[in-house]
Amino acid sequence: MAVSSGVSFVLSSILTVLLFSGMQMYKVWLGSSQLGTVLGGWVGSLLFMCTLTAVGNLESTLFGKSFQQKLLPEVVFSLTLSLIASALIHRVSTTTCLIFSMIALYYMNRISQETYGVSIQNAVIHSKKRK
Repeated sequence: MAVSSGVSFVLSSILTVLLFSGMQMYKVWLGSSQLGTVLGGWVGSLLFMCTLTAVGNLESTLFGKSFQQKLLPEVVFSLTLSLIASALIHRVSTTTCLIFSMIALYYMNRISQETYGVSIQNAVIHSKKRK
């Protein structure tokens, strides 16, 4: 079921706050083992996706449906926020968060291109040769 950009902004903002607070509540448990630090990086990448979704939906609501997210302000802001949240858990969580976030960004871009991308067809030029 699809929701509007405003509702999606609210939902992803709530998920962002819940993920960040959950990471802080279970900071000791996540930093205590190797599996926990990797899990902390994965949760950080989920935080990245929710933050990027919230920022994109806020811009879509404010500036219209044709507004697109760009690399520098939106993606870098979301990635920095998730890396800082993961760094509060463990240094290894920061590294795994970066790896998982780059993978998630690749797939988010691929899905977006399949859904919203415009296929450009090359014009075929037929030239007639004179004899």
